[in-house]
Amino acid sequence: MSERQRAAAVGLFEAEWSWGAVAKRLGVSASAVHRLHDRWRVRGGGALVAKPSKRSFAFEFKLGVVCRFLAGESKLDLAREFGLSSPKLIETWARVYRNEGEDGLRPKPRGRRPKPEASPGEATELQRLRRENERLRAEVAYLGKVRALRAQERQ
Repeated sequence: MSERQRAAAVGLFEAEWSWGAVAKRLGVSASAVHRLHDRWRVRGGGALVAKPSKRSFAFEFKLGVVCRFLAGESKLDLAREFGLSSPKLIETWARVYRNEGEDGLRPKPRGRRPKPEASPGEATELQRLRRENERLRAEVAYLGKVRALRAQERQ
């Protein structure tokens, strides 16, 4: 949704329109309007004109929020209490917790995994063996074709 559409949606929410009616009126995705409506219920109109910034949360914080949610507290109330951008965030954490357990909520390392470091002698030996393997495969393929041609000439 564009910034203008989000602002219009907030105005309609404040005029007590449902999120489904707002989506039809603006001609945008119902799921996007629903997420915006949830954020509006948590943070009010002023916070929704701009998209929320990306924050990171500690493992203990996420685990505490998820445990309270699974104990029966409303995701909307929890999002308000902890100043989260959206109740959808709590749903996501709860789904990860159910699927992967506590370890799923732990922070993941960013970027590519580092390659295991090999000593310079090992790297050149490995490269040499790979080149030799390629050469031998090509030789076997060549000899197979030569045999096939000779067999064809005999017939």
